[in-house]
Amino acid sequence: MNRQIWLGFILLLSAFVSLPLQADDSPVRQLKAFLTASRSLSADFKQVLLNEQGLPVKTSFGVFYLQRPGKFRWDYQKPFSQQIVADKGKVWFYDKDLDQVTVKKLDQSLGSTPALLLSGEVSLEDNFIIEGQGKEGDMQWIKLSPKSEETTFKYILIGLTKGSLGGMELSDNFGQLTRIYFSNVLINPPLKQNLFQFEVPKGADVFEE
Repeated sequence: MNRQIWLGFILLLSAFVSLPLQADDSPVRQLKAFLTASRSLSADFKQVLLNEQGLPVKTSFGVFYLQRPGKFRWDYQKPFSQQIVADKGKVWFYDKDLDQVTVKKLDQSLGSTPALLLSGEVSLEDNFIIEGQGKEGDMQWIKLSPKSEETTFKYILIGLTKGSLGGMELSDNFGQLTRIYFSNVLINPPLKQNLFQFEVPKGADVFEE
């Protein structure tokens, strides 16, 4: 997934803590309750990238960690080893096979809207149309459609299973669809701070933007 799109994807999840309760929208209330209660979380994930025909072209597996405010880590374990770590306003992308690290500032990586959402200066409702999408199996879906046309994605879906995070889906402007399925979700697990302290591996090439 394009790095700008991916970061907007996960930081929108972080930004949901500012979403107010809506009495007529049960899925939104569930999401609000879940994320308000979870200052940190960990989960296994399966990420599937689909092409314009809806066929899977790449599947990845790994572990995800989140701690508010502004810290997250994605460890891609299969089929390739990659890490994405965010802390102190920066994001590190590490590709083990290429032995390469790319460092970006969050605001440069995301563009104005997601960066403002992360800072809490802009409300989610000002930037997105929020709609309940009903159930698919045991998963309740919520759709976020950007109000601005100057975005790199068409919409984001957040899926809840029994009030907990179950999945996410993003449709970008290039005809690709990315789905992420979460399992073994733990709310407020004790996370070591060094999880979010990225150290550049010895000998790796570093590119800072």
